[in-house]
Amino acid sequence: MFVALTVVTVLMSAILLASAGAKSLRTRHITEQMTTLGIPSGLMTFLIGAQVAGAAGAVAGLRWGPLGIAAAIGLTLYFAGAVVAHLRVGDLKGTSPAAVLTVVSVALLALRAATL
Repeated sequence: MFVALTVVTVLMSAILLASAGAKSLRTRHITEQMTTLGIPSGLMTFLIGAQVAGAAGAVAGLRWGPLGIAAAIGLTLYFAGAVVAHLRVGDLKGTSPAAVLTVVSVALLALRAATL
């Protein structure tokens, strides 16, 4: 089961870092999406930091389980909030990726808890 945890952790961390990188570059797509969601540009730094912290916590959590659990809980809340933000404005296209990442975060939590 630890192998599954490691695979999910590495994939999720890569996705998080890629997303944080795109947010830091303030690409047109990201800027438009954040505007549509009503996210102020000043909040982007927080979102980037949350994603980087989630990736770091998940990876460090492979070594120390409680940190991995905390990171997985944080990521679950982060992506559940993203689902709510997309649904609030009727953005069904953006809801699906956020929902998938919420489910992956829950899987990460379950795997980390099962391997303590």
